Amino acid sequence: MKTVADALAVARARGVDRLDAYLLLAHVMKQSRSWLLANDDARLNEEQQQSMLSFIDRRASGEPVAYLVGEKEFYGLTLRVSCAVLVPRPDTETLVDWALELMRSSPAPSSVLDMGTGSGAIALALKQNLPSAHVTALDTSAEALQVANDNAGQLQLDVRFLLSDWWEGVTGQRFDLIVSNPPYIASGDAHLSALQHEPQMALTPGGDGLGALRHIVAGAPAHLKEGGWLLLEHGHDQALAVAAMLVEQGFGFVTTRHDLPGNARCTGGRWG
Repeated sequence: MKTVADALAVARARGVDRLDAYLLLAHVMKQSRSWLLANDDARLNEEQQQSMLSFIDRRASGEPVAYLVGEKEFYGLTLRVSCAVLVPRPDTETLVDWALELMRSSPAPSSVLDMGTGSGAIALALKQNLPSAHVTALDTSAEALQVANDNAGQLQLDVRFLLSDWWEGVTGQRFDLIVSNPPYIASGDAHLSALQHEPQMALTPGGDGLGALRHIVAGAPAHLKEGGWLLLEHGHDQALAVAAMLVEQGFGFVTTRHDLPGNARCTGGRWG
């Protein structure tokens, strides 16, 4: 594997997607994809060859490109990621869009809580787009919070991060808006095998996949101001179950939003 063209051919032979191969090679050679396209005869040095071969092996085994290059773009932000956090996904931008709509409709700065923040993607996107908001984000993983804090520092965004097992760290506090992308995949779901490199505790609560969602819905009334909203991301087939939880708990204006592919992705309701 001496040249750019050789590296791409090796990646293709190992079953690595062409775009992924370009992203990995661009990272290894510290060049843009457009440069690679125009210089397929450019030579890799020995260190670059070894790095690219390692990346190809790891990607072929299913490790996400974001973990290999150490970053992922989300809502216009470049975020550091590691195996301690989920890779931010475009589907979650649906939740951010909805939250920003509600925050912008408020005459006063919003107080927002992001539960299970991981890399800080949701919290930081909200703060970036509405700097006047008071954003708190929590996670039960100290390693995840370190990643989130690093991202906040890099982006110079003032978000308060808390180490907390769900509601534990915000007892007595109330917010205008609570958002969460909690673990929601059922144990035994076929999708989990393809996500083996990501933290399982952030993917599945076990059982039917609804445990974390139930816990958040049950505790939300004690932490929302009158008229405050709870917005939840969930699996494509969980919208009816989540809507039923919200109605049973006493939420009004219960609504579901769809992601770009058309899947029912987020459900929320207004308290009081």
